[in-house]
Amino acid sequence: MASSRCQQLGAMADIVEKDQKENAEKVSKNAAKKAEKAAKKAEIIAEKKTASGDASAEVETEDFAKDKYGLTALNQSKEKVDRDLTIVKDLTATLADQLVWIRGRLQTSRAKGKQCFFVLRQQQYTVQALVAVGDKVSKQMVKFAAGISKESIVDVYGVVRKVDQTIDSCSQQDVELHVEQIFVVSSAEARLPLLIEDASRSEKAEDATGPQISVNQDTRLDNRVLDLRTTTNQAIFRLEAGVCKLFRNALDAKGFVEIHTPKIIQAASEGGANVFTVSYFKSSAYLAQSPQFYKQMAIASDFNRVYTIGSVFRAEDSNTHRHLTEFIGLDLEMAFSYHYHEVTDTIGQLFVEIFKGLRDNYADEISTVNKQYPAQPFTFLEPALRLEYTQGVQMLREAGVEMEDDADLSTPNEKLLGKLVKAKYDTDFFILDKYPLAVRPFYTMPDPNNPRLSNSYDMFMRGEEILSGAQRIHDPALLTERSKHHGIDLSKIQSYIDAFKYGCYPHGGGGIGLERVVMLYLGLDNIRKTSMFPRDPKRLAP
Repeated sequence: MASSRCQQLGAMADIVEKDQKENAEKVSKNAAKKAEKAAKKAEIIAEKKTASGDASAEVETEDFAKDKYGLTALNQSKEKVDRDLTIVKDLTATLADQLVWIRGRLQTSRAKGKQCFFVLRQQQYTVQALVAVGDKVSKQMVKFAAGISKESIVDVYGVVRKVDQTIDSCSQQDVELHVEQIFVVSSAEARLPLLIEDASRSEKAEDATGPQISVNQDTRLDNRVLDLRTTTNQAIFRLEAGVCKLFRNALDAKGFVEIHTPKIIQAASEGGANVFTVSYFKSSAYLAQSPQFYKQMAIASDFNRVYTIGSVFRAEDSNTHRHLTEFIGLDLEMAFSYHYHEVTDTIGQLFVEIFKGLRDNYADEISTVNKQYPAQPFTFLEPALRLEYTQGVQMLREAGVEMEDDADLSTPNEKLLGKLVKAKYDTDFFILDKYPLAVRPFYTMPDPNNPRLSNSYDMFMRGEEILSGAQRIHDPALLTERSKHHGIDLSKIQSYIDAFKYGCYPHGGGGIGLERVVMLYLGLDNIRKTSMFPRDPKRLAP
């Protein structure tokens, strides 16, 4: 029994030993397979890394244009650069095949494949540019150009090329710029509160090709710095500067002297309650409603013919398309010899010269504005048409309007009269003379032949008043009488009345609203379009 049991134990030990050997061989084989797999995997990874390294090296060697694009350092006037920059306006077919440097804003860009188109803008002029992969441009350079944020300022070096088809979307329509170098001078934030292309969209119905994004007036004015960059606004305010220039040149040629008058005054220059009161040390003062008193005092000081350009303040709570609480006044005053029509003739001719100057010298600006805001060309007669107030009232009555002889013209009646005059005389500009005395300021000279009328006049553009003027009272006794009639505190205007105690030439003049003139000349619908940073009852910023 013992011998048999020992044999059984020995056989079992042999089986266990054999199983252990077989298991060991299996583990060894599995380990070998795993090791082999790991080795192969490592080899593949190594090959990929090597390939990646080679590709990176290849990329680095392929970017042969890396010095021809990028971000420039902040300009702190560290050095002077001897480089001539060409202005976009001068990019025409006459410069074809020439290399030029241009600095401007990147307005829009469109990348496709190995090329990128973008529009470069400089004030009211734009040109299309193309950067495409080639001998001088790498893929990385195209990618860089496509990534530049809109409104960034860039320096571009390229060749001016003629185009086969007109580029209607740009001011420079017969050429484009083939870019060889591009550098960002000043980057704009990627997210803009408004897009220039939206703010520049035409109001012509036929230009609409589906749903159009428009920018409302408040958004424009809240972001005025961006809004002013549109080609239309650039043109508007260049034309507005032109009005001032033509005003000055015409009057300088007629012997006028430019003067500068106070804007903080002791008494309301136009009377009434529409005046801003300001704290003035231990008392109060007013913001000038006009330079009226000081123009006249200059005449009494023997300057004879004067004009001034400056801010005028009106505290009128009028939220209309044509009213501002602060605007730029173009004012003039002149002595005359025998009749105040010498003044009206001078002012009428002044406007004719301004209109002719705008027509002849600002055609590009007018065209640019009309692309976004279409309007009929402004018409005028030479000499300017002058009608009497009673004639205007009669024309309105014939058109079905009921009004009293002494009533002032309402805004709707002004516009209707403008249409009637346009239809009858084919002019957008006219003078309306002999207004009722009751609707004019205290310093207006009464008509000697009809005490209900006055030697005063308004001038109109497209049916809206742009100038109010008159012969002024230059006799201190009559001026005092008229002041009392209007309930004016004489103590506050005594220095003004005293100016005429020592003799004064008969004189007259008028005040013009610059923004209103530009608005109406261009046929725009709102005066805020012609005020760079408008002030009205609801807006004090920016």
